[in-house]
Amino acid sequence: MNTTILLYSISTGIIVLVVTILAMVVINKNGLNRSKELSKNIIKEAEEKAETSMRQAQLEAKTQAYEIKLNAEKELKNQQHEMQEYERKLDRREENLNNRDANLVIRDKEMLHKERELDSKSLELTKMEQVLSERTEVQLQELERIASMPASEAKEELFDIVEKQMEQEVLAYIRDREEMAHQRAEDVARNIISLAISRYAQEETTQRTSSVVTLPSEEMKGRIIGREGRNIRAFENATGVDLLIDDTPEIITLSCFDPIRREIARMSLETLMVDGRIQPGRIEEVVDKSRKELYQVIQKTGQDTLFDLGISKMDKEIVTVLGRLKYRYSYGQNALAHSIEVANLAGMMAAELGLNQKLAKRAGLLHDIGKGLDFEMEGSHVELGVRLAKKHNEHPVVINAIASHHGDTEATSAIAVLVAAADTLSAARPGARFESFENYIQRLEELEAIATTREGVQRAFAIQAGRELRVMVIPDAVSDLETVKLAREIREEIEEKLTYPGQIKVNVIRELRAQEIAK
Repeated sequence: MNTTILLYSISTGIIVLVVTILAMVVINKNGLNRSKELSKNIIKEAEEKAETSMRQAQLEAKTQAYEIKLNAEKELKNQQHEMQEYERKLDRREENLNNRDANLVIRDKEMLHKERELDSKSLELTKMEQVLSERTEVQLQELERIASMPASEAKEELFDIVEKQMEQEVLAYIRDREEMAHQRAEDVARNIISLAISRYAQEETTQRTSSVVTLPSEEMKGRIIGREGRNIRAFENATGVDLLIDDTPEIITLSCFDPIRREIARMSLETLMVDGRIQPGRIEEVVDKSRKELYQVIQKTGQDTLFDLGISKMDKEIVTVLGRLKYRYSYGQNALAHSIEVANLAGMMAAELGLNQKLAKRAGLLHDIGKGLDFEMEGSHVELGVRLAKKHNEHPVVINAIASHHGDTEATSAIAVLVAAADTLSAARPGARFESFENYIQRLEELEAIATTREGVQRAFAIQAGRELRVMVIPDAVSDLETVKLAREIREEIEEKLTYPGQIKVNVIRELRAQEIAK
């Protein structure tokens, strides 16, 4: 019984153990299957994500490639447009040159024809002069025989009589001739100048002796000044410009006679305000960077000016000085704009007169080139300009135009005269330049004083902003012919003693009134 129970217990335990083992095997096998399925699902999801990412990357790459292609096509179109514009300019220049060559050929033929006519007339005049000389000799001998007086004595007596009788007529004739010549010259000059002015227009400029920088807030003034003023001292030492900080809200004024330094200071201050880091070390760094950037702007400005005017290549130093004129002002007129205006006017007038238009433009552009150096070197802008032009072997006509455009040197070419005239036109047009009220009053008083110191002058009035001087003389003290002489003397003294823009017309008026009262 006990043995049977023991065997039964052992059998039961073995069966339970086997069932347990089989159950564990089944459970492990089901878990392994689930793990495999989970792994397959994870791998499948990863493959789908990788495929999606690849498709998205390909789509983005295609989009970028399309954008790059569009930008390249746009840039190509811009370049083609610029090239077409350059080609049109070259075509216009070529057409102008062809027209000019044709005109020169026609003029050469006309000059040759006139020269032949003059040679023929010269031969005829020589023959007539010889015949007249022979007849005069015969008549002179006959007159000496009849008058019983040598020819020399008769000539002196005749001259005395003619001189006394014809003195007034000669003066009147000279006055009439001068008036006719002046009128004709004024008509021709007025026509040429009006054509040049009508073909050219330039905006007016305003005077700039200081630069004003607008601050984003009033708090920025304190940051610019810095602790115990160290920032403002560092800024002024680095730029050489004075910072004027007053009670005006959100404004700082930069003051300096050198316009280049003032522009560097303006650029540096604006950069510092945007950057926000205002300290001595940063100030020096920004000032150096602004100085380099401004130099590049100056170079580009000079090169663009030459290209716009169609002037051939110049030395790099002259181009740099020319670009500096952009920041130079004279009586409120921008020096570069004034030089461009003079170049265009001189070129147009030269074309009307059949002169070298390109050389006239070059001379007009460089006539005030010394103003780009007069803040750094000793001497007037005329002397500095002549020195710079000679240094770089400019054309003698250009050098003479620079030297003579203010009358310091005699003009040796027609182009130099045109440059001086264009300079006067550009400076004298309304709104071109600014003149202080004190200087204006002083100039008018000096103009009137020149006339009132003359004997026989009753009153003198400077009118039309000093462009005309009207002189009233005492009719009993000054004759009609003496008024002509008085006007000439006043004009010569004005040209010698005064400096003025444009021209001054001198009108001497002699009025005689006869009055009687009938009772």
